[in-house]
Amino acid sequence: MKVGVVTFPGSLDDRDAARAVRECGGEAIALWHGDADLKGVDAVILPGGFSYGDYLRCGAIARFAPVMDALVPAARGGLPVLGICNGFQVLTESHLLPGALIRNDHRKFNCVDQKLVVENASTAWTSDYEAGQEITIVLKNGEGGFVADETTLDRLEGEGQVVVRYVSDDTGRNPNGSYRDIAGICNERGNIVGLMPHPEHAVEALYGPSLDGRGFFTSVIARTLESAVNA
Repeated sequence: MKVGVVTFPGSLDDRDAARAVRECGGEAIALWHGDADLKGVDAVILPGGFSYGDYLRCGAIARFAPVMDALVPAARGGLPVLGICNGFQVLTESHLLPGALIRNDHRKFNCVDQKLVVENASTAWTSDYEAGQEITIVLKNGEGGFVADETTLDRLEGEGQVVVRYVSDDTGRNPNGSYRDIAGICNERGNIVGLMPHPEHAVEALYGPSLDGRGFFTSVIARTLESAVNA
């Protein structure tokens, strides 16, 4: 099962994402932002980092990369796509997911082991979890606050498109001011997921707070293999 990992100028966690794919039983395929060729992959990860043009608006310039010309229609056609951190920002800027990510409300950079609760365990990227399951993975961002208008938020809640939610601290606050504690969302079909925390940093013993991130990668591998068998 081949999972493409896109590298943009400034990508920080592309190699981590590729390693996570391999650790979980998949084959990681390097995709370059300037090449509009997905190389026949079965899924794509847009990794975290600090893409070129982020000083204008996070993800705003990366969405015009040639690889996105191929990725956007493929994603709309059902290709599983996971955007992590900056990759989540790229997905919203590309209108593959609703809402936007803005500066953390406390105006500081986060780097913490973050507790999350899985709200939707039926997406291509979360089927190895259970709804209501609490997991701990790394959160590191400066522009991680998810925002949307009330109509969009109500639709996300009502249609089950909130994938993971922050577990608030003792003061009742989430780590970046995200509306309704939202840490990740999906499209209606469930093949596209955007996630602010970093599951790729929680897949190996001694190299993260837990192994809780593995489910994002094992889920898509299992789902794709199952689809291939049933085809």
